[in-house]
Amino acid sequence: MADVAGLERLIEPEIKSLGYDLVRVMMIGGASDPTLQVMAERPDTGQVDIADCEKISHRLSEVLDLADPIEGSYRLEVSSPGIDRPLTRLKDFTDWAGHEARITLGEPRDGRKQFNGELVAVDGETVRLRAKDGLEHDIPFRDIASAKLVLTDKLIQATAPLSTEGAETIETVEE
Repeated sequence: MADVAGLERLIEPEIKSLGYDLVRVMMIGGASDPTLQVMAERPDTGQVDIADCEKISHRLSEVLDLADPIEGSYRLEVSSPGIDRPLTRLKDFTDWAGHEARITLGEPRDGRKQFNGELVAVDGETVRLRAKDGLEHDIPFRDIASAKLVLTDKLIQATAPLSTEGAETIETVEE
């Protein structure tokens, strides 16, 4: 399997030079069908469109072809983090405070590895989460194996497209 940290070091400066922020780099799929998944966003909107993904994909294809950091063949997938986005940086937890998240720890804490609730704040290197029962949990960022937003009506409203131009031309077909 490829060195994901090394891939991040190779990819991030390229993404930055195009004016985007890197959200996540991940190898998915098995050895027979690997995919290099790259998630990026515009720093001002947290969104990317198809043209952005195409621009990033072209640049990364050139860089990856030259550096050849992945043995064998693979697919490159460039995408938006999506509405129920992964939270990979401390900044993400701050940016999405007030929204629900699911945090999975690398090692169990108090007999559990998963915490669900509202992101309250980030204090230094610690993420504070308020569970539905009102209890707050302080979780060291270094202990988080994965985290993502939970799809809620509030999140849908907060991530509505910045432009609805052309929405009136969308046609609904009934079968």
